[in-house]
Amino acid sequence: MDFAFLLSALLRLLPGVPLTLQLAFISVTLGMILALVLALLRLSGIRPLEWVARAYIFVFRSTPLLVQIFLIYYGLGQFPAIRYSVLWPILRQPYWCAIIALALNTAAYGSEIIRGGLRSVPEGQIEAARACGMSRFLVFRRIILPLAIRQALPAYGNEIILMVKATALASVVTMMEVTGLAAKLISETYRAVEVFVIAGGIYLIINYGITRVIHMVESWLTPHLRSVPAPAVVEREDTV
Repeated sequence: MDFAFLLSALLRLLPGVPLTLQLAFISVTLGMILALVLALLRLSGIRPLEWVARAYIFVFRSTPLLVQIFLIYYGLGQFPAIRYSVLWPILRQPYWCAIIALALNTAAYGSEIIRGGLRSVPEGQIEAARACGMSRFLVFRRIILPLAIRQALPAYGNEIILMVKATALASVVTMMEVTGLAAKLISETYRAVEVFVIAGGIYLIINYGITRVIHMVESWLTPHLRSVPAPAVVEREDTV
């Protein structure tokens, strides 16, 4: 094992970590907002809106993310209406194309997670809130949404971790994040095993940190599930 080369490879790959985190954070944030909208459309009871959301989710969950990145980065530029539109300065950049593809993809999966969380809220709590005179919006903001977040957080945490790993696909559109730098280093040194071991270790550390943060947030949202220390046992002296 060439530890000198492993250290050199680590130093070459670390500059790609900020870009990896940017792609993951921005795409998850935008995707979470879109996922909430899609989940509300699915639960709206309005058939046209519900079918639009269903079609969106079906398309993005049934096609590979790599194909979606290619279609957005290479495909949209084939239309003159897009090339001469105000969106072209954004769509011609691989950075924003990767973020758009990642956000649209995670929104399709996240919407089903959020929809499951919204439907898991007990009806009795909603009726109790309405009996207290709360408006529909206030019930949603103070009762339904917090409880839904609490229920959906573990599953959505898995989706966040998957999106961190999915940022590796951004390297196919010339993005020099961790995987992109790893591919460049391999083309220079022809030492694929060592380089990919270091790249995998970097993703492992990033996802471990995310896992711990999600665990802390989950513990903060569910204080009733925290381990409560056993009460101290006081020995009683027998009286004669």
